[in-house]
Amino acid sequence: MKKAVILLSGGLDSATCLAVAKSEGFDCYALSFDYGQRHNVELDCAKKIAESFQVSAHSIININLQLWGGSALTDNSIDVPNAEDSHGIPITYVPARNLIFLSFATAYAEVLGAKDIFIGVNSIDYSGYPDCRKGFIDSFQETARLGTRAVDENWHFEIRTPLQNLSKKEIIELGTKLGVDYSLTTSCYNPDAEGRSCGKCASCDLRKAGFAAANIADPTKYI
Repeated sequence: MKKAVILLSGGLDSATCLAVAKSEGFDCYALSFDYGQRHNVELDCAKKIAESFQVSAHSIININLQLWGGSALTDNSIDVPNAEDSHGIPITYVPARNLIFLSFATAYAEVLGAKDIFIGVNSIDYSGYPDCRKGFIDSFQETARLGTRAVDENWHFEIRTPLQNLSKKEIIELGTKLGVDYSLTTSCYNPDAEGRSCGKCASCDLRKAGFAAANIADPTKYI
């Protein structure tokens, strides 16, 4: 079996991405990040998802992005806006987050001898983050080649984005077919102390709309 590194946040998209990788026969190594996010309940979800898919390994990397903040997800003095308040690149965007995550994933993949990295980015039903767009992914794939042994050994990493052009409805339908238990996932940027979703942020809004459009019951526990 070919090895692959899967970026696993604990959310709906990353869980579906892991399911796709498993369905394609990859030996999966999940990678999550404790980066000081206010919604760190997602890490508990990531653990449960990794266990449900019986990944070969699940690593959680600690990096403290609260040191400089710059996002409502890493600075508790900044309120998470309601979905209707969002416009442009929202304050929930964490600067260069996927650039950081993919850099770690590339290093891990090089050690494992894996040439495939899965990330659940999407540019259809998404919040407008620049590091979720195809242009960034294509550019990073070349950067990963140039910055690793791949450039001398004449091969390249494949940054796989199976959800890139799918709507949230289509993602949920795909994951359901592949056996994803969405009750194990979370999407909320501003959950309460019990891990229940706020139901008001942009991420909750996209999630609710996706389940409704797919005509599939939303298993999320909302406040």
